[in-house]
Parts: sequence; C-alpha cells; structure tokens
Amino acid sequence: MPVTALLMDGIYMSRVAIVQESSIVLNRDKTIDKAVLLIQEAALSGADLVVFPEAFISGYPAWIWRLRPGMDWGTSEALHGLLLESSVNIESGDLAPLCVAAKANRVTVVCGLNERDNERSRATLYNTVVVISEEGKLVNRHRKLMPTNPERMVWGFGDGSSLKVVESPAGRLSTLLCWENYMPLARYTLYAQGVEIYIAPTYDSGDAWLGTMQHIAREGRCWVISCGVVLEHRDLPDDFPDKDNLYPDSDEWINPGDSVVVAPGGEIIAGPSEKRKAYSTPR
Repeated sequence: MPVTALLMDGIYMSRVAIVQESSIVLNRDKTIDKAVLLIQEAALSGADLVVFPEAFISGYPAWIWRLRPGMDWGTSEALHGLLLESSVNIESGDLAPLCVAAKANRVTVVCGLNERDNERSRATLYNTVVVISEEGKLVNRHRKLMPTNPERMVWGFGDGSSLKVVESPAGRLSTLLCWENYMPLARYTLYAQGVEIYIAPTYDSGDAWLGTMQHIAREGRCWVISCGVVLEHRDLPDDFPDKDNLYPDSDEWINPGDSVVVAPGGEIIAGPSEKRKAYSTPR
C-alpha cells in the first residue's frame, strides 16, 4: 500500500503524493486521462503537491537501452514515430486537462513528459518536466539539459533558462531530471535560489541513485523527492514494435520505480518503493 512521509518546515506541514504508476505507453490522451484521475485521487487524500515520473506522458523510451546500434533501424524508426505522435504540444493546449485538474483540486502538479517543439523544427522532442500551479497555470517548463547516452537519439538539448525555483503552497520547489542531477552547477543554481523541495523525476533506481538523493539532501539542506518510472512487460501495448525480441520475458519488471523521500539531513523517510504501483501520500 502507499508509502507515507511528512514534509515539515517549522510548524508547517505539507502532504505530497508521489505517483509511481505506469503510463499508457505511447498513448498521450489515455495517459493524460489517467493522470487526471490520479490527481483527483491524490487530492482526496489531502495532497498539496502531486509528482509524476520522468517522461510520464506518454512513457519513457526504455527501448533505447536495448536497440542494437546500426542494426535495428526499422524498429527504431517505428518506435520513434509512435513516440513523436504521442508527444505533448504545450502551445496547442495538450496539457489543458492537467491544468484544469490542478485548479479544480487546488494542488500543484509536477509532471514529466515527451514534449514536441512547436516553434522551430516542429519535430524535435524534449525530455521535459512541467510545474503547474494550484491555479492551473504553467509556472515552469524545464527541458533536460543533457540527455544521457542513447537518450540523445530521442531528445534534443535543453538550456539553463528553465533552472528556476517557484513558489507553491508546499514550499519553494524546483526540478532536475534523472542524470542531470549529477551536474553540480545545475544543482547549485537551484540551491542559490533557496530551493526547499528538490524534485528529481527519474528512470534511474538502485542503491547508487538513492545515495545521490541523500547526498543532494545533505548538500542543499532541502527535501528531496525522487519519483521513479515503474514499468512491467504487461504495460507495453500488444502492437508494440518488435516486442518479443526486445522484451521476451513476459514477467519482466523493465524498471522497478524506487521512489523515495529524503529529509534535509539525508534520512530516507519514505521508500524506496520497489516493483509496485501506487501513489505515495505523506501523512
């Protein structure tokens, strides 16, 4: 059942829902519908802040770690085409349902997504995380600065203009995605702005990653929330290209999640939540 934790600053207490749930893989509209239901459920539990994993809409492209360079061209093209088709165009209003849900439920929402550029190439994808205020407004859009290894076959590079700390009822918060948390100057930029709740949506997991989250909490003297991607074989659609070759084990946990909450001194107070699907609500 849900892992529980409590964020406290003096006498102020915040309730945070950490959503460790799978996307409706490669289906933007159904994933957004699922996110809206999860926001509603979290709000009913009293959450002030709802955090989704990296690339939740409409799924982290986990296949890039299994494709054979220079060999799986057909599969790669098919999967990238589906990812492009199911990506989010913010300017066209694709995020409107999340904004409406945030406002209706009076919660701040942090959500990772595959974003399609609508200004220049109109074909570049970005690994993006957005912050939506309790008033339903998009208050920050951060594109991953440096995609990791084969991620560069999928996503373009972000820039430092979105390294911002924003006010929320839960506290001053900001985000870095997955391995950009290993970039000391990016972290420092957030520390220098007085970040209180440091959010790290990620595909990573395991002891090394958890140790990094503890280090950041100690270094920045801030709360750290890591929301991990959880993905099973059964989450992949039946028509997923080359599914049997890429994922032959029908019982496989492709990624275990490992979501965690770390207090400013480095103590893990919730999680890690491994190989299970649930949103975690601090009490």
